[in-house]
Amino acid sequence: MEPLRVLELYSGIGGMHQALRESCIPAQVVAAIDINTVANEVYKYNFPHTQLLAKTIEVLMEFPQTESEHPQKHAIDAEKKIEEKKIEPNICSDSSTQCSGKETILFKLETAGEIDRKRQQDSDLSVPMLRNFLEDDIDMNSYFLPPKSLLRYALLLDIVKPTSRRSTCFTKGYGRYLEGTGSVLQTTEDVQVENIYRSLTNLSQEEKITRLLMLQLRFFTPKIANLLGFPPEFGMWDTCRPQLSLIKVLKIH
Repeated sequence: MEPLRVLELYSGIGGMHQALRESCIPAQVVAAIDINTVANEVYKYNFPHTQLLAKTIEVLMEFPQTESEHPQKHAIDAEKKIEEKKIEPNICSDSSTQCSGKETILFKLETAGEIDRKRQQDSDLSVPMLRNFLEDDIDMNSYFLPPKSLLRYALLLDIVKPTSRRSTCFTKGYGRYLEGTGSVLQTTEDVQVENIYRSLTNLSQEEKITRLLMLQLRFFTPKIANLLGFPPEFGMWDTCRPQLSLIKVLKIH
């Protein structure tokens, strides 16, 4: 069989290219396409011989350009707007009142089915524990969630432990936004989340913060790419451009 000729759309940092490489399927990625300049820097570092086009697929295919006379600029502007938009859902801790602004404590209740699904995932022995992917030789202080964020978003967080075998999907907003961007890690494994959360409603703000801090919740470090199947030699933030932040680099594809 002749090698496949592959066109990689929305290439990001090259996750699909790396997967294709490790699959041992005879194939050549003839071109990769993405408008994210930071992701493209990472892609070029790891796949220097692949033609990389910083364009939108609309340009390459002569799709109707109804949004703008300059579709690439429109796509970049749209992405910038999404990047700058702060994710703050209009949900309040008391459904009988309207949201009052930054002081409101947001919340999200999990269904019994969601809780059961997470427990089943954590009991799947075929999946390695998160502790196998964690770093232990760097300063973690900058990754801990600040008290203000804990107080406001405590009930929105997806919390995992080093012994967990699952996490939610990580997006490029991880580290700036707390809802729907990825899990946070509980580093005090001997503290039960249920016990901390059970009595939060009746506590003062200071007492809530004190209890939440007992969990020592932190963001994952940039090495979170290990969870996505990237090999240790895959160059990212520390090799292709040290000043790249975790937020910009982790555009997952």
